[in-house]
Amino acid sequence: MKDHPVAERLLAVALAGLAGFVDAVAFIELGGYFVSFMTGNSVQIGTGLADYAAAAILPLSLVALFVAGVVASSLAVHKAGRWRAPLTLLLVTALLSTAAYAAGQGWSAVAIACMALAMGSENAVFQRNGEVSIGVTYMTGALVKMGQGMASAIRGNGHSGWFWHLCLWGGLTFGAVAGAFAFRAYAMQALWLASAVGLVLALAALVLVRPAQASDL
Repeated sequence: MKDHPVAERLLAVALAGLAGFVDAVAFIELGGYFVSFMTGNSVQIGTGLADYAAAAILPLSLVALFVAGVVASSLAVHKAGRWRAPLTLLLVTALLSTAAYAAGQGWSAVAIACMALAMGSENAVFQRNGEVSIGVTYMTGALVKMGQGMASAIRGNGHSGWFWHLCLWGGLTFGAVAGAFAFRAYAMQALWLASAVGLVLALAALVLVRPAQASDL
């Protein structure tokens, strides 16, 4: 995160919160599966295959949809320049709105599919040299970097970058708490709240995310 200005780091924390919110809703609805945390789904695939093959179908489908979301959003905004981040978030918002509507109609499979696509798409917001520079839907890497930064600070190197990785993790965790409470109150219709937040963040990205350089695309 150190290569990004403070405004972009704050946006990344907010996006992590959105991911935590959506993932908590999906986790409760699906009884232990995720739409953004693909490491967890990968473990579910392995344990499912150890029991019986059909148990791996759902987590494998979620992984495939997440990857499809990454591919689709990356291709859609590849040459969008300074509009890449807001357009990506508009796509995320549209997918979450579709998920909320589908859930209201009783089309739960469509809703879950759109949620996984949205979470995959969200990772296209921050890219440098064609690669994701800030992962906003998964925290293992952030926690590793936080630990490395802490070790560097303890050695007296004055490195404080660990703080932003802590904020990123905190954003996702806070979002998950909010998503769990929202699900208790509104069930899957809580996704309308997520889509509203997505729209706000799309507008914020227009102002906060610096124009992409040619090497970033």
